[in-house]
Amino acid sequence: MNHQASVEEVRDFWDARPCNLRHSPLEVGTREYFEEVENRKYFVEPHILEFAEFPVWLGKKVLEVGCGIGTDAINFARHGATYTGVELSTESLKLTKKRFEVFGLDGEFINANCENLGAVLGKRSFDLIYSFGVLHHTPSIERALSQLKLVSHSSTAIKIMLYAKFSYKQFMIDEGLDQPEAQVGCPIANSYTDEQVMHLMQMAGFNVTRIQQRYIFPYKIPDYKEYRYVKQPWFENMPQELFAMLEKRLGWHLLIDAVSS
Repeated sequence: MNHQASVEEVRDFWDARPCNLRHSPLEVGTREYFEEVENRKYFVEPHILEFAEFPVWLGKKVLEVGCGIGTDAINFARHGATYTGVELSTESLKLTKKRFEVFGLDGEFINANCENLGAVLGKRSFDLIYSFGVLHHTPSIERALSQLKLVSHSSTAIKIMLYAKFSYKQFMIDEGLDQPEAQVGCPIANSYTDEQVMHLMQMAGFNVTRIQQRYIFPYKIPDYKEYRYVKQPWFENMPQELFAMLEKRLGWHLLIDAVSS
């Protein structure tokens, strides 16, 4: 990956095709489209529901760093959180705003770079700062994490997903058999070890309370693109208990829980 790519290159990449945009073949922006996008996302990545704990944040102030097209965002709002979403991609944020309109929910949406949160949000603080699959795409994760500290208070919960270096997916990428994102050419897509995560979080002023590893994508890509869920034969024939164990050891997603130190 090009670790020196600019914020503008990252923004342009996700503006060209927002993440999960093609999770449904229906008309983009309709209620039916958003419902199908959500169903597909959580079918393939069910660990998100357990990790995000949407019902827990009823009445709490939630900041999502990198809301994308709003699938997790809408669920925080549905469960009664006071929701603020920050997103670099203008096109993605348009869809999140549309999604909230379609479902009649309230939220605050800010088009901004996560490396400048302090300047954007001022002295505000949040009960939860959530970022799923975002910070490994920014030029300086160190700066981004330091900005999270500026908008947290002493009991703020931090929930972040970063890509795992020691993972089935990274091994496939290293061998030229896969790529980090659905579309080619992602400017930045870093992956991390547990030790690197612990160090990064500590330097930013957070204590990691738990790191879990999840998510191996088991489906054949050509079928998946046609909205068919056909597993690769080596995963199809694998007992579910063994597959679950592999995800905990070799999953692509590091699920990180942390608190202020």
